Formats: sequence, structure tokens, C-alpha cells
Amino acid sequence: MPELPEVETVRRGLTNLVAGRTVQSTEVRWEKTVGGLTAEEFNDALQNQKIIKIDRRGKYLLFRFTNDITMVSHLRMEGSYYTVPAGTEPGKHDLVTFHLDEGIDLFYRDTRKFGRMNIVPNDKVMTVAGLATIGPEPTEEDLTLDYMISEFGKSKMHVKPFLLNQNHIAGLGNIYVDETLWQSKIHPLTPANKITKEELAILRENIIHELARATEHHGTTVHSFTNVFGNAGEFQNELQVYGRVGQPCLRCGEPLLKTKVAQRGTTYCPVCQVERS
Repeated sequence: MPELPEVETVRRGLTNLVAGRTVQSTEVRWEKTVGGLTAEEFNDALQNQKIIKIDRRGKYLLFRFTNDITMVSHLRMEGSYYTVPAGTEPGKHDLVTFHLDEGIDLFYRDTRKFGRMNIVPNDKVMTVAGLATIGPEPTEEDLTLDYMISEFGKSKMHVKPFLLNQNHIAGLGNIYVDETLWQSKIHPLTPANKITKEELAILRENIIHELARATEHHGTTVHSFTNVFGNAGEFQNELQVYGRVGQPCLRCGEPLLKTKVAQRGTTYCPVCQVERS
């Protein structure tokens, strides 16, 4: 699943390609993608509306339109957007077409059909499921140490699933949780409320720095992620622990181990990240 750096990379690309363009019409070939609307209702909502800008909150893309509505788009596992010349025949997995002005079509492709789009009034965006309870963005301004001390202190949940839960911090997924826990020398099974204030301060800085760095490298391509220009991310070349099971820890040299935590493959160093209850 694309995480915050990948979704932000998509947002920046879409801003360059389609912000300011008008949707002349749409075609929906898989109605489950468009949040329970029929293909006709989806088209009626967006037809002749200009895309003012594209925002992001956590892993959600927010397409802002001129009629005071927002299309909330979650890519889930395999969703992606790309532009083609108008009239291009959609492929098997191109589920939605946005016919834009100036001879451009925007395709939404999703091989697994998990992605969703919801159209809501601007003032109802934060009531959409997932956004209604989303945690702060992992930035210096939004993710404060006081917040983390309070939030972590309330939970006995293992820190790995705690961080994967978007209600606590927005945008983190399996890759960057493994990376930042290794950087912070915290075992993934450590109870959240057992992490000290000093450790939380280090973890906070690592989360903020790692996601910013990954974004500047256009995200991580592990399986299928590409940006709207069809290019893979570059950050997979920078990963320090994720995907390196059996290889030596870059800090101590011990072979990295892999286990399952909350049903997710988890790579860690048994020496640097000591388990504690």
C-alpha cells in the first residue's frame, strides 16, 4: 500500500498535470470504486467542474473542485493515476476515466479494485471514514512531543501496530514503521506505554525526518508503485532495514531477522532492538 511519501509524490505529480483543468465528463467501469454512486451520479457531480487544486491528508488525496465539493481518493493497495491523450483506449484495469479539457484524459488504474473515491461537500471532508479519526501529520508543526507522550502513554498495544493505526499518526505504513523503529532502537513488540520520553523524542525526529527524506526521493517502489509519470520511486535504494532480512545490520553487523507483528512482515535487528515487556 502506498504510504505518505508515495501519496505525496502522486499529489505533486497530479498538481503539475491536471490542476486547473476542467472535467468534461467521466466514465466509471467499476462502480464500487466511486463510493456507492452510480456512474451517472458520479459524472453529474464532476461534469464541467474545474480541479482547483489537489491536497493530501495522510494517505488520502483530496481533489478540490469549483462547485465546493471534494473528491476524496484512497489508492489502497494498487491504485494509481496517469494521463494519456484524449481518446486513448482504457486498459483492463483502468476503472475510471476523467475526460479533461485540452485533449487530456486522466485514468485511474487499480488492478485489485480496492481503491475508493468519495465525493462530499468541502465542509464534510473530515467526516469521511478514515479521515474522521485520523491522527496528526508527521511534521515538526503537527506531531508534537507532548502529543506523542500523551497518546503513547494511553496504550499497551505493541508499538508496531500502534504506529500502523492511522488514528495515532497519519501516513505511516509497514515500510516506514520498520525503518523508524530500527533507527530509534525500539523493538516492534514494545508496548507503546513502555517507551520512555527520551525514546519518544528520538522516534518523533526519526519519523519526521524519514518521511520527509522519502518524499524527496519520490517514495519507495517495492512491488508496483509508480508516480503519475510512470516512474518508480527511488527511496528503496535508501532503506536500512525493510527488505534486508538476513543481511547484516548497518549499525552492529548482526543479521537482520524477520517476524510477523499484527499480520505484517516485520524486519528488525535482534541486538539493536532489544525486546522488553
